[in-house]
Amino acid sequence: MATNHISTKWLGGMSFESNNTSGGTFKIDDGSSEDPQSFRPKALMLSSLAGCSGLDVASLIAKMKLEVSDFHIETMANLTEEHPKYYDKVTIEYHFHGANLNEAKLKRAVDLSIEKYCGVMEMFRRFAELDIEIIYHNE
Repeated sequence: MATNHISTKWLGGMSFESNNTSGGTFKIDDGSSEDPQSFRPKALMLSSLAGCSGLDVASLIAKMKLEVSDFHIETMANLTEEHPKYYDKVTIEYHFHGANLNEAKLKRAVDLSIEKYCGVMEMFRRFAELDIEIIYHNE
């Protein structure tokens, strides 16, 4: 069984520094520091979701030899009103740009990520309703 281990150190106030498994570090705070280099915990969750699925899709784009000039993911989430506040509904938009987009294969790449490969997606599925949208920008 694989285990990830990170360390998170209090920097004082409402700021922490955490490492990743590659040894890099990043700051986490509650937004009060106004440090543009700091991340808020719940926003990091959305970045992790998009990053996990995006890595899957990018790998599949390469394997399928698809022509895509640009690809980005927009992630929007609804936060509950009561504490503990959590995301109960998440919309994930996959945007593909290109002159010769193979929509069927791109949809297959997204489907494989959300149904089979992305572990973060599976974690989110345990507590949130997921709405997946694929948007093709033919240029």
